[in-house]
Amino acid sequence: MYQGWVDAGYFTADATSDKPPFCIVIPPPNVTGSLHIGHAFEHTLIDVLVRRRRMQGYETLYLPGMDHASIAVHALVEKALAEEGTSRRELGRDAFIERTWEWKAEHGGAILAQMRRLGESCDWSRERFTMDARSNRAVLTIFKRLYDEGLIYRAERMVNWSPEMRSVLSDVEVDHVEVAGELVSIRYGDGDDAMVVATTRVETMLGDTAVAVHPDDERYAHLVGREIELPLVGRMIRVVADEHVDPAFGTGAVKVTPAHDPNDFEIGRRHDLPMPSIMDESGRIAGTGTEFDGMDRFTARVKVREALAAQGRIVAEKRPYLHSVGHSSRGSKEPIEPRLSLQWFVKVGPLAQVAGDAVRNGSVTVHPPEMESRWFAWVDNMHDWCISRQLWWGHRIPVWYGPDGEIVCVGPDEEPPAGYTQDPDVLDTWFSSGLWPFSTLGWPDKTPDLEKFYPTSVLVTGYDILFFWVARMMMMGHYAMDGERPFDTIALHGMVRDAHGRKMSKSAGNTVDPLAWMDAYGTDAVRFALARGANPGTDMPIGDDAVLAARSFGTKLWNATRLALANHASPALPLPTSPTDADAWILGRLGQVREQVDALLEDYQFAKATEALYHFTWDEFCAWYLELAKPQLADEATADGTRAVLGHVLDALLRLLHPVMPFITEALWQPLTGSESIVVAPWPVDAGRPVDDGAAARIVALQKLATEVRRFRTEQRVPDARRVAARLVGLDEAGLGAHRAAVASLVRLDAPGDDFAATATVEVALGSATVHVELDTSGAIDVAAERARLGRDLAAAQKELDAADKKLGNPKFVDNAPAAVVDGIRARRATAVADIERVTARLAALPSS
Repeated sequence: MYQGWVDAGYFTADATSDKPPFCIVIPPPNVTGSLHIGHAFEHTLIDVLVRRRRMQGYETLYLPGMDHASIAVHALVEKALAEEGTSRRELGRDAFIERTWEWKAEHGGAILAQMRRLGESCDWSRERFTMDARSNRAVLTIFKRLYDEGLIYRAERMVNWSPEMRSVLSDVEVDHVEVAGELVSIRYGDGDDAMVVATTRVETMLGDTAVAVHPDDERYAHLVGREIELPLVGRMIRVVADEHVDPAFGTGAVKVTPAHDPNDFEIGRRHDLPMPSIMDESGRIAGTGTEFDGMDRFTARVKVREALAAQGRIVAEKRPYLHSVGHSSRGSKEPIEPRLSLQWFVKVGPLAQVAGDAVRNGSVTVHPPEMESRWFAWVDNMHDWCISRQLWWGHRIPVWYGPDGEIVCVGPDEEPPAGYTQDPDVLDTWFSSGLWPFSTLGWPDKTPDLEKFYPTSVLVTGYDILFFWVARMMMMGHYAMDGERPFDTIALHGMVRDAHGRKMSKSAGNTVDPLAWMDAYGTDAVRFALARGANPGTDMPIGDDAVLAARSFGTKLWNATRLALANHASPALPLPTSPTDADAWILGRLGQVREQVDALLEDYQFAKATEALYHFTWDEFCAWYLELAKPQLADEATADGTRAVLGHVLDALLRLLHPVMPFITEALWQPLTGSESIVVAPWPVDAGRPVDDGAAARIVALQKLATEVRRFRTEQRVPDARRVAARLVGLDEAGLGAHRAAVASLVRLDAPGDDFAATATVEVALGSATVHVELDTSGAIDVAAERARLGRDLAAAQKELDAADKKLGNPKFVDNAPAAVVDGIRARRATAVADIERVTARLAALPSS
């Protein structure tokens, strides 16, 4: 079915169309990945929006693609090389890159086939990759433009360093984990000049260049500006006064290692301190001139502590000491090393200002709105963005160095001077993915796609990458497109969690595989369950029960449609000019639900929209209308009108459900309508009819009556299949005289015979009338169950009476409340009194056993 949609061109966008555009570019999944539950969730929401807009007559473009995932791919290829007994450095750069492209061709892109299986209506003719030739041209173009305008620069700054990868990591690739380390207190200096500092990374003391205290801390006032000796190294270091120091924490003195701690780096800049790096790229101690040079950082941590203890300089040791440590989310999950390093940066100040202002002035809408404060907190306080990575797979930095220190940035259509050497680093993956909304549409060229579909309509993404990816796209989009936003709306969703609300992780053993769910329950059930839990900006718990319930819903929809088809229902038939109450009611409810679903989807309220469709389908259409339709279909006077209503409601309902459940709706809609495909069917805008208040009230009364009789039958253990003779008294007075056949059909009643003798009566108050259903259960009545049922009715009536008496006994209420309200309370009291008398009489009439 899916391939048929693709072959028919339903998903292929036409940039020359005069239809209004609607475009979503997929948040590009990693080329290394398979479809996980987070992808399935996000992609379902995107596809719901796209499919609905397509049916609404928009020229829709859902643009697919993948991210080259520099670090992830590097790790996988290097692992494969290690298994072959070699490494990337032995292979060389060119051979390694060639090998990586081979890996991509063989292993990458599995997720694209899985996206097809999920039913995503992507325009596969426009599939993109962040390392393809067009993306590379865009990257080179914008890099040179930023460089030429002074917004890209090279400097030594503090970065997240991965000794394993020998590269910088972005903040999103660092997981902060609570670890049980040790806090070691060390004495620097002696006598009156002694100062005690504490650290969890003892080895970094080899790179200390100062001890800092608060300017107002009188304990150390005599030392500020002087020097003390650094143990083990013998170097003299300064004592500086800095507002950053908290005098109430610990001893009030802190060691300052500017090249290996972000806060220390800032202190070092403020006081013009030396910033020696004491570790090489692999995390080994280097350049200290001590016995520790060449040691791994963790080995050195132990050895330095032992050496300090031997000198009597360890004042205290606290174990375990819980503290947060950044760990690489890649490879071996090693602790990252804050490290001063020469890197390339984007000066984000002016770019971030524009990104923030776009939301402030309403050019871009963040949904849900409560997420705006988090957006501003981030973009208004952004640090310059480190964009260089010490890897080989990725967009290589287009900067070349001459033999005499010359530096030139080379654009996509330029050649570097002869004899120049290119910078070895590649760009952060977020740099190229930050260009995604416009590079995928052909920028820097002025293409028809760019003219038609930029700015894109909606970005659907998780709140967890609001700052990392979304902020990059906002900055780059406004910059490259001369102030034009990259998208109109940022629709944020939460994280998918397990059924108990816990974060999913392999270590916890609570992850779910959406592909396995598709095998077990079907794709439509997976999509429906995910959409049904998607409340804006909040996390979603989900388990097998939710998907099983969605499958049951699909089965219910299937059976209802097959029943309608078996009775020759068709939307092509004219709707009746004089509909029955049941027909008028369901058509009115259809119109209300359609309006509700439209409003909710416009507000990205996927869960509420899906829930509304679920309850209308199951609780109203299937549970009530189909049952009411059965006697109407058997009556020549109403049969044709009922077939038309059945066809009309199902036609609209299947179209409303199609964006969420594309496959089953196509399978049912085609035979129902005889039309080409529901994919390109118009969205129902005039489904149903205006609400008929009278018909709706009578159907509500009918439902109440049937529910009470069904409850009685259940409590009396009367088998569902057993028909029971009954006499209905008071239907005409309740306005239900025309519904005798419907009542009998709903609760399986037969007309009373000549020898009818009632053994039980169910009394149901409907407005000002009471309907008596006198039943002959032929000795099947359960006296205890009936006494319990009547007892509950009596308790409910007494509760109503007590509440009314309390209000009417309050002079302030009676004197100040509107007369209509007081009269209503008095009417409710009178009804409660009558119910008590009636139920009490019924209880008294029951046999004693």
